[in-house]
Amino acid sequence: MSSTFSPESLAPIHGADNSAVAESDNVAVIARQAILDEQRAVYGYELFDRSTATHAHTAASDAALLFNALSYAGTEALVGKKTVFINCTHESLAGGHLELIHPEKVVLEVPTLAHEATPEEIEGRIAALDGLRKRGFRLAFNQQVLRRPYASWLPLASFIKLDMTAFRPELAEALVKFARAHTQAAIVAEKVESAEQHQLMAGLGVKLFQGYWFARPSLVKAQTIRPSQATVIQLINLVRKQASTAEIEDLLKKDPTLSFNLLRFINSSGFGLSCEVTSFRHAVMILGLKKLFRWAALLLTTSRAGGTPPAVGTTAVVRGRLMELLAAELLPPEECDNAFVVGVFSLLDTMLGVPLEKALESVALPQPVVDALLHHSGVFAPFLALTIACETGDEATFAHNAELLHLSNRQVNWAHLQALTWAENLGEE
Repeated sequence: MSSTFSPESLAPIHGADNSAVAESDNVAVIARQAILDEQRAVYGYELFDRSTATHAHTAASDAALLFNALSYAGTEALVGKKTVFINCTHESLAGGHLELIHPEKVVLEVPTLAHEATPEEIEGRIAALDGLRKRGFRLAFNQQVLRRPYASWLPLASFIKLDMTAFRPELAEALVKFARAHTQAAIVAEKVESAEQHQLMAGLGVKLFQGYWFARPSLVKAQTIRPSQATVIQLINLVRKQASTAEIEDLLKKDPTLSFNLLRFINSSGFGLSCEVTSFRHAVMILGLKKLFRWAALLLTTSRAGGTPPAVGTTAVVRGRLMELLAAELLPPEECDNAFVVGVFSLLDTMLGVPLEKALESVALPQPVVDALLHHSGVFAPFLALTIACETGDEATFAHNAELLHLSNRQVNWAHLQALTWAENLGEE
């Protein structure tokens, strides 16, 4: 390679904006910056974790960013159908979190190694990088990969990002020509901050652009709902013991925050399913024990010690169990599962601190469940009204809905007692 491309010529001219936004434990904050094509249509988004005041880029933060993007922020609102670019450390490339996502959705931005890296260390990364490509991931490198020691990495590149702040304008043409001659990669001009920089790169045939001249990163905030660490550990233990689907489903039914997170995650666009999953059993069967373990382990790292206030979670579980017991008197078994979901998710607005309609946007639920929760209509509506009446002591509503469902006071009171006992015993199991 020509001496034009010495490490010194690629030294950054000025640093990137690494400002972060501090938020509370309950908010996932993800910044996204658009990558635009030559028509200025959005090709994809690069995501940055902004949930902490001090942003240390580590294997754990990579996993948390991707996990939060899929689980909490509502992937459709965050990136829609666009390609997602995620910065990675080499340690995070071996992380189990990558097994949880659809490779076609994600471009992994891989850094070169430290300047003092030996040729053997550089060559030693090839097997892992090639393995990721064979699994369907696309890899992006920065212009440092155009240096002579990284010649063996070039065939692995799907994208090469040329940082406009990292080289002098007169080197642009040589960089672009070299990248085209030695790779099949699409070139992205990043940190484009002026019309002149855009015109320079467009004139060289570059078709993808990213930078402040087009758009600064925008913040996407999502209220999170995290189960207690104790519950997640219980799930991990069940999976490690290779418990039955029924046992795992039972735990999910006991913890509304856990089940909410699982349904939201498995229906995110990053997971790549073509149909919506609306039952816990179906979710467990689709994930399988290995992926369920990965998911639970990541959830544990992002959950907090307390979780949702116990009283709210307990009330939600009582509602779910009571509705399930009442429905068992009148509806087929699969509808009893949905009755449980209605009861459990009827307090999502309280758990999340947002209107129920907004809370339900981020999780796939059957239409009859939605009808009961949002419109107080459909087959589950009288069960929910009766359940809430049991809580509040509203005798008129209790009598009206019990009569609608042809349930006696004794049946309802007995089911309520069973539901309360069941909920009280959860913490002792």
